Amino acid sequence: MNIAVVGTGYVGLVTGTCFAETGVNVTCVDVDANKIERLQKGEIPIYEPGLDQMVLKNVKAGRLSFTTDLASVLNEQDVVFSAVGTPPDEDGSADLKYVLQVAKTIGANINKYVVVVTKSTVPVGTAKKVRAAIEEELKKRGEDIPFDVASNPEFLKEGSAIKDFMSPDRVVVGVESEKAKKVLSKLYKPFLLNNFRVIFMDIPSAEMTKYAANSMLATRISFMNDIANLCERVGADVNMVRAGIGADTRIGRKFLYAGCGYGGSCFPKDVKALIKTADQEGYSMEVLKAVERVNEKQKSVLFEKLSKAFEGQSLKGKVVAMWGLSFKPETDDMRESTALVMIQKLLEAGCVVRAYDPIAMDECKRRIGDTITYCRDMYDAVLDADALLLLTEWKEFRLPTWGVIKKAMHNPLVIDGRNIFDSEELQENGFEYHCIGK
Repeated sequence: MNIAVVGTGYVGLVTGTCFAETGVNVTCVDVDANKIERLQKGEIPIYEPGLDQMVLKNVKAGRLSFTTDLASVLNEQDVVFSAVGTPPDEDGSADLKYVLQVAKTIGANINKYVVVVTKSTVPVGTAKKVRAAIEEELKKRGEDIPFDVASNPEFLKEGSAIKDFMSPDRVVVGVESEKAKKVLSKLYKPFLLNNFRVIFMDIPSAEMTKYAANSMLATRISFMNDIANLCERVGADVNMVRAGIGADTRIGRKFLYAGCGYGGSCFPKDVKALIKTADQEGYSMEVLKAVERVNEKQKSVLFEKLSKAFEGQSLKGKVVAMWGLSFKPETDDMRESTALVMIQKLLEAGCVVRAYDPIAMDECKRRIGDTITYCRDMYDAVLDADALLLLTEWKEFRLPTWGVIKKAMHNPLVIDGRNIFDSEELQENGFEYHCIGK
């Protein structure tokens, strides 16, 4: 079976590589010639554990190739996945210009039946626009070539994307014909053999499922952050509250961790887009609007704790160590990360910022330049620091040698934005310790 995956960003490259791993012949397409040239040399433009080895393996096996020219390979394909970006417009809605450009290219060049599958996260109704764009191009050519449109939203988690793709808890596929269902059933047959769930549904429902899933997860995070902030005020411990409510099987334990706000390429963008879709339909998503407000406020909570710890003093000239820059562990992605908000606030207050992240420092430098000091390791970051802020729960931060850190710091203050440290251990080592919701 032959497929093309248009877009070699996070979703597209993982999707294409993992399909190649199951024996499918995959052509990955991107308009960025530099990116394609790098991929052809075996250079991976994104960080995802295990992806580089899998790409090299499948290129060597002849199942995975890269090109900038979709038109030249289009008619060899049974399925074309569109995994291009859908960045938010200024009003929060998803920008579909890249999705529709792919559709136009397909319509202008196909000469046989193909299933066109949207993999990007797109608003409900996008499939109709994709179909219309292809039909318009076919009409210009005076051709009547059959094709199908489908929706196959991704549910990949950065840092564990390969496992998520190869061992999914579900695969959602929206189709509008039995023929498309048959083609995509064949493509996903390796997953069916392993008893993974492929859930077929109508296209609007598939498009909505992706937004609903991410919005639900974002809601759980913001709800727990709201509860955590109240716990601090009434003397409760959010970790105990989490254990108590998570034991209820109707609620469960996942995504009930309090922290300093969610970020990344999905949750913030998708919550905004779903709110905008509802507004366009004359309906107000009141819960999601609150979720968004809570999260934006939560990104400043560590700065508020820092200011309170130095109450009556100016923060100007204070040296602040930051552990973690990416929005979550096992990725270098800093989109919408709490670290960017914190850095801005610290610099505006006149602080000196010393930061360390195992992976994301190059990405941070690309975004904000040398406005902060990038340190060689976690211990270098705390040198002469007046405070240490934990923003990303990388594994290497979990069991530091507190005695060494205490000697290196100017002032023994730790503010834990992910609740990973033992408060009693910190206090026994002479630290002032603050966390979320306790």
